[in-house]
Amino acid sequence: MPLPFYISVFVLIGLALWAWNERRKAWGIPAGMVLATVGAWYVGDVIYNDFERYVMTIGSESIASAWWQVLWFLAVFGVAVVPVHQWMNRKYLRKGSHVMAYLETRRLWRKDVQGRIDKLAAALLVAWLVLMAIALVQVHGDVLGLFAPYLGHKANPWSRGQIGGGYSAFISLASYLQIFLTAAFGVVAAVSMNAKTRRIALAVCFLMLPWYVFDRTRNTMLATVLPGLLSWVFLRLRMGFSAKLAILGVAFLMTHLWFSLVMANREGMQFNIGEALSGQGLEGSRHAGLNMFEELAWIDKYIELGSYNPNWGERYFAEVVNPIPRAIWENKPTIGLDYAMARGQAVSGPNGETTATISTGMIGQGVVNFGRFFGPMAAALLMTLWVGILARQDLLGRNPGRLILYGCGLILTFNLGRDITLLVLYPFFFGWGLYRAWLYYQRYKAGGQMTRKARGSHSKARDREGKERRKKRRKVVEHG
Repeated sequence: MPLPFYISVFVLIGLALWAWNERRKAWGIPAGMVLATVGAWYVGDVIYNDFERYVMTIGSESIASAWWQVLWFLAVFGVAVVPVHQWMNRKYLRKGSHVMAYLETRRLWRKDVQGRIDKLAAALLVAWLVLMAIALVQVHGDVLGLFAPYLGHKANPWSRGQIGGGYSAFISLASYLQIFLTAAFGVVAAVSMNAKTRRIALAVCFLMLPWYVFDRTRNTMLATVLPGLLSWVFLRLRMGFSAKLAILGVAFLMTHLWFSLVMANREGMQFNIGEALSGQGLEGSRHAGLNMFEELAWIDKYIELGSYNPNWGERYFAEVVNPIPRAIWENKPTIGLDYAMARGQAVSGPNGETTATISTGMIGQGVVNFGRFFGPMAAALLMTLWVGILARQDLLGRNPGRLILYGCGLILTFNLGRDITLLVLYPFFFGWGLYRAWLYYQRYKAGGQMTRKARGSHSKARDREGKERRKKRRKVVEHG
């Protein structure tokens, strides 16, 4: 390994320990998750995959340059994460971490907090029922395909083309809302003490989780399953920390086995669990896609050769405008197709472009936007902004809705390792929009109740005044 690899690992471990020690300041846990993501997608790449092949195909010079960029990303992130958090959340810094308070005290089980969880669960149930009604219309009433894909076939109400058109953005909105709602009910099932609320949440999970688990997309499996699992392990279970780590270790092994089955059966769900447990039938099931360091090194190689040039923010701009439907902006920029063509993807689009993309990785995405020096800086600053957003959910975590957003966003951070993109974060932001709409409704409802109370008080006051006037008139008449 080149020298910058060892320096990067040393800095990464140091920053991770620092973030863990600062976990009660709200930014520590999200920052630690970002660092774990860097460790998995970059350091983990060269350990899990064939590093010698990288040296032979890419070259040691580009590999060393890529490690310097990883180190530069870590340095900028470590310096900027606290100032950015303090700037974004300066109004709430005195509140402290609610998540750590829930972990270390019994505050989550108080009656007032549980009451807010029940109200939130009722609102989520209404949203889910409406969404499922639309989904059943989309699949022409195929209930088994929607709720029981393990029986042989899966009905997808939100299918669309690689490059959407018309109003496909609304189909995507529904798909991302479904991811958020599934993850949210997992958290509710883990933290609710109300038996009725918990049964409803578990029923929704039973109906919706198979739609993701019996699929080929591993990032949505993590996004829907892990928030509830981690909430159950760290908030619900009354065990020591070592016991919880042991449970997570077992869960990791089971996830590894399941992902291996998915990789070995990409064309369907016909596999033999007995063979899997015995280690048979998993040939060629090595996890693909865990190669973001390789992509970073290839980007360096192409820039050095002059076969690819940074697009100076065009790709980030394409990410920002992605929510605009193509019905409104027909020629909306595509995301990442220029790099895919540079990497040799075959032309398959009607206009001579490829429709398949290649993930560039969290750091590599910055490099394709702003080059080998400013690119890692841009990526690091974007991740500090994301840490600030998650820290705000923690600081405002008195309301359980923020706890759900926090858990969902924390898990999605790992998926950002492949690209910093709204395509990963849409479940969080659409869930946040749903939560804000619910808060607005609550305020509107409370305002109406206050108005009715005020009207009632005003009416009572007028009745009292009328009685007093009538008494005075009677006295005048009686004493004539």
